Amino acid sequence: MSLRCGIIGLPNVGKSTIFNALTRCTSLVASYPFTTIQPNVGRVPVPDKRLKQIAGLTHHEKVTPATIEFVDMAGLVDGASRGEGLGNQFLANIREVDVLIHVIRCFKNDNVTHVYPSMDPERDIGVVNTELILADLEILERRIAKVKRQSKSGAKQELVVLKVCEKLYEGLGRGLWASHIDLELEEKRLSRELFLLTSKPVIYVSNVDENELQNKVYSEAIEKVSKATNGPWFAICGDVESEIKELREEEQLEFLLSLGLRESGLDKLVKMAYQLLGLVTFYTIVGTELRAWSVLSKTSASTCAGKVHSDMEQGFIKAEVIAFDDFMRVGSIAKTKAEGLIRLEGKDYVVQDGDILRFRFNL
Repeated sequence: MSLRCGIIGLPNVGKSTIFNALTRCTSLVASYPFTTIQPNVGRVPVPDKRLKQIAGLTHHEKVTPATIEFVDMAGLVDGASRGEGLGNQFLANIREVDVLIHVIRCFKNDNVTHVYPSMDPERDIGVVNTELILADLEILERRIAKVKRQSKSGAKQELVVLKVCEKLYEGLGRGLWASHIDLELEEKRLSRELFLLTSKPVIYVSNVDENELQNKVYSEAIEKVSKATNGPWFAICGDVESEIKELREEEQLEFLLSLGLRESGLDKLVKMAYQLLGLVTFYTIVGTELRAWSVLSKTSASTCAGKVHSDMEQGFIKAEVIAFDDFMRVGSIAKTKAEGLIRLEGKDYVVQDGDILRFRFNL
């Protein structure tokens, strides 16, 4: 499955513009609230320099990158947790994503209405975050009431669940995200089963114009919130990203450098999302196909085999492993074999970022 990123924020902050720029899709962009009703979904290849480097040496006919999925969601407004605007639908959709991409409007445009009469990025972030917290509090209230009824039987496990729910409820009541509340290891496991919105990692994205890219008028406000919530942030210009997509690959870096940038918004988002989720990439060479796969760090070789095909995990014997740096140094599979750089690892081997794998298995 692809890494799934949900693009959220107030109405008319530029979510659909950024979605279109990142995915080259064509979701409706307009100057009035609630243009997006049903979430738009776009899947794009993960930028991967190592995949290109491997392909440059192996000359495979088919090169398949890992993919990342962006979901452009309806704007969230004050009162969404009570069903205002498209709140209920939004909150249902957001539970299905891995990472939240919180877009904040940091540009002035009289032709695009703002849901508030003034520009205040810190306030706008607060509105969305508060609604997510309120929605989670409602979930916890119902769960606490249910667990209290069940715990009357004296079931030890229910008492543990009740303690976790009450701890989360108290923390959320103080304005903390569930992901920032101090929990024991077992409590963290139980909290994941609640599927709270505020347990998801978040990346703050300032949607700016080219003037803001240079002058950074609103950056201080975004940085303040970022530090308070431990959520990384960066600025992106939807118009610039749209232009990048129209350029040839060799022209893109030159264009970015002319604006004082070193990489595209898509590159930044993927790096931050992978870091937040703790993802690594491994590669497989099967026949004419070279392919990249994304998995959680500390994933075993047998589990990675199952990601390629369930039969591989069930009949797993060994994994042939080549470290990326070794492969690039010698330049071919044949040379890595000749120099003894191919290791045989068992099912419990923890796959490392950049490993090139071939699985031995019984059908």
